[in-house]
Amino acid sequence: MSAVLLWVVCPKDNAHSLLSLVPRNCCTQRRCSSSSNKLLSSKLSFSSGVAAYSSAVANPSRSSEERVYEVVLKQAALVRESRRESALGLKKKPIETDGTTDWNLLNDAYERCGEVCAEYAKTFYLGTLLMTPERRRAVWAIYVWCRRTDELVDGPNATHITPKALERWETRLNDLFEGRPYDMYDAALSDTVSKYPVDIQPFKDMIEGMRLDLRKSRYENFDELYLYCYYVAGTVGLMSVPVMGIAPESKASTESVYNAALALGIANQLTNILRDVGEDASRGRVYLPQDELAQAGLSDEDIFRGKVTDKWRSFMKGQIKRARMFFDEAEKGVAELSSASRWPVWASLLLYRQILDAIEANDYNNFTKRAYVGKAKKLISLPIAYGRALMEPSKLAKLVMR
Repeated sequence: MSAVLLWVVCPKDNAHSLLSLVPRNCCTQRRCSSSSNKLLSSKLSFSSGVAAYSSAVANPSRSSEERVYEVVLKQAALVRESRRESALGLKKKPIETDGTTDWNLLNDAYERCGEVCAEYAKTFYLGTLLMTPERRRAVWAIYVWCRRTDELVDGPNATHITPKALERWETRLNDLFEGRPYDMYDAALSDTVSKYPVDIQPFKDMIEGMRLDLRKSRYENFDELYLYCYYVAGTVGLMSVPVMGIAPESKASTESVYNAALALGIANQLTNILRDVGEDASRGRVYLPQDELAQAGLSDEDIFRGKVTDKWRSFMKGQIKRARMFFDEAEKGVAELSSASRWPVWASLLLYRQILDAIEANDYNNFTKRAYVGKAKKLISLPIAYGRALMEPSKLAKLVMR
């Protein structure tokens, strides 16, 4: 998107004319409730099976999972408080406006977001049509912001992006959370975060992932890679849960639903990495744990050589197994989302999981063969996803645990 670069390099131009798209005082950055601080000292069990103790005090020796889980707890606290207020019938304070908000322009902004989503994420877009209009529009706004952020370092203008440009993008993010959007797409997101308990931290963390892409092309171990996967993909789940909603009949804790959303993002990014090994290598990038490559008797040179060997097959089997473990963890949480929001998430999960099957079918040749899910398999997966979306959380949980 060429417009992204324009707005990052020169963000304030045209800003005043765009302020009418959203209410002036629509939101402020949200703060973590005291309940999340209490939870930070509790024992945490992570999806990889590691048990650890977390503390609110900064500690560089903490694992990436511990650090990320603190963000999970904060987001969960916001949603839990919102659900409590809804259960008590407490109405949200009406948004204050100065009479200049143009609701027609705001509706147009959401429609534009929907058009982008339909063009670049067709399957997901179809699934969002089952959501309530308000939720669907909010998800579109989040999707577009994430896509634009990703385009900064992976898009056609990526060579022009500098750390300074990402700083401007983060400043712009702060402004839209304060109700000062820079363009139509920002206006839609600014309106969204004023209506849902969405915190700014996952958005900032995604930008941090873009910074990593500018300066880092190797990851020493899975702990480092996990943090990167959280930044660029796990954050999406944390942004989306407040909008998608948790089923009223769900018995699961809010934290467990968030943890599952995080796991889906990690699983999707690990799948991207395994699918794109050859493509990344052509750009001088290796998104595989260096220590695990060494343990398998492999090195970067083997990846650049692009030859499938028995060592490579054995290594890939272990990487695929780990990605599937994250998908398994994610399935437990999808069942707890509101019924109208489950289909697009199930569709994404089932389709992405099949990419791992395709890598295996290609005899682990992810150097010169791109693993993908064919149209026929996609068509078969969609009704399966829809069927699962209709099931009650308790029944679906039993199905997932089999």
